[in-house]
Parts: sequence; structure tokens; C-alpha cells
Amino acid sequence: MARQLRAEQTRATIVGAAADLFDQHGYESTSLSEIVAHAGVTKGALYFHFAAKEDLAHAIMEIQSRTLHRLAKDLEGRGYSSLEALMRLAFGMARLCEEGPVLRAGMRLATAGVPVRPPLPHPFTEWREIATSLLLNAVRQADVHPDIDVNSVAHTLVSSVVGTRVVSGTLEPAGRQPRRLAEMWYILIRGMVPVTRRARYLTLANRLERETGTP
Repeated sequence: MARQLRAEQTRATIVGAAADLFDQHGYESTSLSEIVAHAGVTKGALYFHFAAKEDLAHAIMEIQSRTLHRLAKDLEGRGYSSLEALMRLAFGMARLCEEGPVLRAGMRLATAGVPVRPPLPHPFTEWREIATSLLLNAVRQADVHPDIDVNSVAHTLVSSVVGTRVVSGTLEPAGRQPRRLAEMWYILIRGMVPVTRRARYLTLANRLERETGTP
């Protein structure tokens, strides 16, 4: 049992080191030798767990996928409306990105065109499917106009979240991300939420911005 625990800890250390380097320097610019040095392990330890750099990328994207689904399931169990759950999911993933390098690396891997190994779906496809499902429920709950093209909104939402992350990460400090997410939601809410329910979700966007930006 102790040996298994040490092996799991070593694997987690390697994944964390790889994520940190992928996040800072990109996938193509990071070598296995650099990951070994950053993790403080031997090459043998790395190859025991991962045969190639692609395996490390896959492990990171698997963690990203599990985190997304775990957060979505947790929000589903809290009784939020579907639109609120979707907003909280977007802000929640942004917050988790700032708490550690793995999700940030997952985002960078996804935008860099690193191949995703089936049956794991591409992160953007996965996010779009979750957003579509929640938006369809929001239409049924009368929080979104019934004539809205849900697939287009879901695509726009994912593109905006990813684009905001990439652009803000290049031009602004990380702490600016909650503000940019809130601005995105202000635009979407005014375009798709009925007037009678709009104030509730504009207020929520403002509150989630403050909560996400709190250390």
C-alpha cells in the first residue's frame, strides 16, 4: 500500500511539473528532460508512468475533463437554475485555472492543437455539449428566449471563454479574467434573457466576478 501511494504521488508530481512547463512554455517547447528536472525525479520514474510526452498531455486533459464534469455535477445538485449553473461553471473553471497549472495547461494544450486521444473528446467539444444542454434547459425554464439558436449561443460562449482567456493572458494580468468573464456575460444576458429576468442574472454576473476575484 505504501509503495502504491508513493507511485501515485510520483505520478502526480510529474503531471504537475509537466503542466507547469506546458503552461509557461508550451507543449512543443517543453522536453521530457526538462520535465524530469522540474519534477525532481529520475527518467526511469517518468518512463514508469509515461512512455511519451503525448501521454502526459493526455493525462492533463483527462484531469481537465474530470474536473469539468465534477464541477458541473456539483452545481446540478445545488438546485440552481440551468442558466445560473452555466454561469457558475464558467466562473468556477476560471477560478480553478488560477489555483493550479493543470487546468491552465489543459487550456493551452487544447488551443495548441495537441491531438486528443479517443475516447476522450476534445475539451471544446465537451464544453460546448455541456453548455448546449444547460441552455436548452434554460429555455424550458423561460430564462432564455425560446427563439434563440442554442447551438450558436453555446459555440459563442465557449469561443468567448477561451478567447477571453487567451487574449487576457497575453495582454493583462491574470486577476483581470473575472472582469472579462463578467463583461462577456453582460453581453450574452442582454441578448438572450427576457427583460423580466435580466436583472437577476446581471446581478449574478457581478457577484460571481467579485467572488472569483477574491483571493
